[in-house]
Amino acid sequence: MSNPQKILNFLDITGYWDPSLIFVMGGAILVGLGGFYLVSKRTEAFFGGALHIPTRRDISKPLVIGSLIFGAGWGIAGFCPGPAIVALGAGHLKALVFILAMLAGMALCNRFFTDHKKSA
Repeated sequence: MSNPQKILNFLDITGYWDPSLIFVMGGAILVGLGGFYLVSKRTEAFFGGALHIPTRRDISKPLVIGSLIFGAGWGIAGFCPGPAIVALGAGHLKALVFILAMLAGMALCNRFFTDHKKSA
């Protein structure tokens, strides 16, 4: 996942398609499902205190737009946030550009939604 060419080859279904990323995603989903199952059986957090599980199920316009931007950035750069940090540690300078763009996007989003909430 920290090799951008591996990601780009997975997304290139008309060229040199590399399906091996499916196994990484499948493994991550299985681990995540196990974690969700364990948390759903608990009444409090592991270190005490209330356990807050999100209950919203609506699909909002900001969620869809953010998902599209995230997916486009992932497809263009070949990085997603966690592996980009790993790639930066391995010396990939493209990862630095990705991380800086991601942080700028987060700041803009935070500013937009903070201003939007104040005016509502």
